[in-house]
Amino acid sequence: MAEAIKVLLVDDHQVVRRGLRTFLEVQDDIRVVGEAADGAEGVDRAEELKPDVILMDVKMPGMDGVDALRRLRELDNPARVLVVTSFTEQRTVVPALRAGAAGYVYKDVDPDALAGAIRSVHAGHILLQPEVADALLSQEEANSGPARAGSLTDREREVLGLIADGRSNREIARALVLSEKTVKTHVSNILMKLDLSDRTQAALWAVRHGVTG
Repeated sequence: MAEAIKVLLVDDHQVVRRGLRTFLEVQDDIRVVGEAADGAEGVDRAEELKPDVILMDVKMPGMDGVDALRRLRELDNPARVLVVTSFTEQRTVVPALRAGAAGYVYKDVDPDALAGAIRSVHAGHILLQPEVADALLSQEEANSGPARAGSLTDREREVLGLIADGRSNREIARALVLSEKTVKTHVSNILMKLDLSDRTQAALWAVRHGVTG
């Protein structure tokens, strides 16, 4: 049996954390390893507990979810962050995705759908609501149209297609028989050539322009 997915809950409302914990603890393949009441505590707990997935609210006192995401990225923390929010505005959610979130769901999400979302981001997939995906795509297309695809080498297109499939650098290296360092270089080149800031945008670009693994 596969090891349970370790989850950290970060939300300033205790009742929300309690509700999430109550539901998740009945899942055979998910284990709640800790809680935090704000972004700063969430970062500390993430470094301490090494969760696989963090459920993170966006609006919290002190350090909010976006700043916590940026800090986790600075620390190279490998946890996948799933934003769980009651805020639906693009101006709230898009910055979180740009800061490194693997996806987002609303707090009124069906419990089974939440468990599925946790499993999905843990598997390396990007989970975006259609309206946010459209917003990100429209923004990046203003600066990065189809003409830029021609600047990619065949190998970079292969790597980009695997990014779109949700593969990690290690998985891409294994699939293409390359070193992780070489894959990291390819990823950096892809982002530079397409004028994109992160893997989320790269995956969206690949899907929109038909580059698949």
